[in-house]
Amino acid sequence: MPDFGEVRGVMLRVNEYFDGNVKSIAVEGGDLPATIGVMAPGEYTFATSQKEYMTVIEGEMLVKLPDSGTWKKFVNGDTFSVQAGQNFDLQISRQTAYLCRYE
Repeated sequence: MPDFGEVRGVMLRVNEYFDGNVKSIAVEGGDLPATIGVMAPGEYTFATSQKEYMTVIEGEMLVKLPDSGTWKKFVNGDTFSVQAGQNFDLQISRQTAYLCRYE
């Protein structure tokens, strides 16, 4: 019987944050390590350990990037990046799917 936690030799890792309101599946093996996830409505602050490129797949997010006093809306297909060692804030008004690549 196949191991459904493994796809073509690449192990998938499930991550859960903010009491289960943010969930993602991490996978390595492409150009860059990445996570694909979903966020429930809410407000979140994330800290980066690596440079991150976040792309909205479906939905929208208001983002306050480091050293910015303003919120900017990102919708389907939009991408923003955050340097390593920074915090950024998100406001999610409806379920939003995202892809995050790490450098």
